[in-house]
Amino acid sequence: MQVNPYLFYDGNCEAALKFYAKVLGARIDAMLTYESGPAEMPIPPEWKKKVMHARITVDGEVLMASDAPPGNFHQPQGFAVSLQVEDPADAERRFKALAEGGTINMAFGKTFFSKGFGMCVDQFGTPWMVNCPMEE
Repeated sequence: MQVNPYLFYDGNCEAALKFYAKVLGARIDAMLTYESGPAEMPIPPEWKKKVMHARITVDGEVLMASDAPPGNFHQPQGFAVSLQVEDPADAERRFKALAEGGTINMAFGKTFFSKGFGMCVDQFGTPWMVNCPMEE
């Protein structure tokens, strides 16, 4: 069994995934638009080019995403996508990139449980935690 986060966006999924490709080195494996669905699928014409399903890979880990159907988007809450990054400098770089244009909830820095940890919400509304774990 595999568990993968599925992220929903409010019409800006494609921009978000291209951003993650740029700042995290993610690979966009698939991006299907609503127009590729069956003709009888009830989607407004202005939504046809929006993302119905996408899959990206970040350092071998899979995230899936789409633009929520019109009227079904809710601001993400109660979770965060967590990145575990071995190198403190790389962890901080990734954190700063994700936080750019978004909101920092906890600035990246050394903690009692890690060499570096930070929490942010990116410019697309997705919550992130970046952690550089202590050596075991």
